[in-house]
Amino acid sequence: MPNKKQLIDLVLTALTQDLQQAIGAANVAHAAAVNDQSVAETQYDTLAIEASYLAEGQSKRVIDLQQDIDAYKALDTKAFNHNSYIALGALVQLSADTAMNHWFFIGPAAGGFRCKLAQQNITVITAQSPMGMALLGKQQDDDIEVTLGANKKKDYIAALK
Repeated sequence: MPNKKQLIDLVLTALTQDLQQAIGAANVAHAAAVNDQSVAETQYDTLAIEASYLAEGQSKRVIDLQQDIDAYKALDTKAFNHNSYIALGALVQLSADTAMNHWFFIGPAAGGFRCKLAQQNITVITAQSPMGMALLGKQQDDDIEVTLGANKKKDYIAALK
């Protein structure tokens, strides 16, 4: 059985690496925006404007990643059981995924993050994702139906931790 604390540590490590890269990119973009070489030479020269937009976008990404990290640090890692309702922090396994040892972890951010932990394949999903919305509020053995692209998936919840 995957350990939620270890899983959260893996997600935090990945988010921290993304944050460091985003900080570096924001610093480079900011430096380019204020560089003397970026000063417009004609009315059609938009290099400085483009660089400032890029710096703004990178700075927003830094803020978003820091918020994601804070959300994981504050996440309750309580255990769920067959009587629990699925909520943030739940590890969920669908019937079709038992043979592959695949679980979904409902996290506050970092949807799409994948890892292998204790011989289990884990995919992080968020409550806002189609799968997250299909699972939230359900219990073990409940049927779910989710539309992923053009495909409709029907299954039931086999396990909840």
